[in-house]
Amino acid sequence: MLKIYTKSQLALRNGQDRDEIWVAFKNNIYDVTQSRLWKNGKHYEHWAGQDLTDELADAPHTETVFSKFTIVGQLKSE
Repeated sequence: MLKIYTKSQLALRNGQDRDEIWVAFKNNIYDVTQSRLWKNGKHYEHWAGQDLTDELADAPHTETVFSKFTIVGQLKSE
């Protein structure tokens, strides 16, 4: 079973406050730390440590991009 994280806990995994770089999408939290595209917690105009579900529509890729990354937890519903 995956650990549940709050938005506040996710926000700490932004590549600045901690070494981990995580993003959420459709309630799953993905570890993108090893991705060169998320260096320092920034990916184009997007920042790590947050839920990117609503922002994917503007991306040049589909949600299949997340299949490359490990799911490390679930985002707590608020």
